Amino acid sequence: MMIQSFLSSASDPNTPEASLGDSQTPDREPIKHMLIGSPKAVKSTIHYLQLIGYADAVAWSPLVPTPNPGEVMSIMSRSLKVQ
Repeated sequence: MMIQSFLSSASDPNTPEASLGDSQTPDREPIKHMLIGSPKAVKSTIHYLQLIGYADAVAWSPLVPTPNPGEVMSIMSRSLKVQ
């Protein structure tokens, strides 16, 4: 099953920003977030993370069913500034 990821527009250098593939800089490291749960719980968490300014909702992949009934997952790849 193929999962698509989306880019967001983070402008603060200390805020995680969307990973641009191989165009990493030495002060940034990739990190992946994965949410697994009911569709309602995953959507709610995605919206909460947007509300607190951590990640735009469009940065997350579409909900993908897992092998467990009633469960979905969504992923987001970002790069973080590290010191």
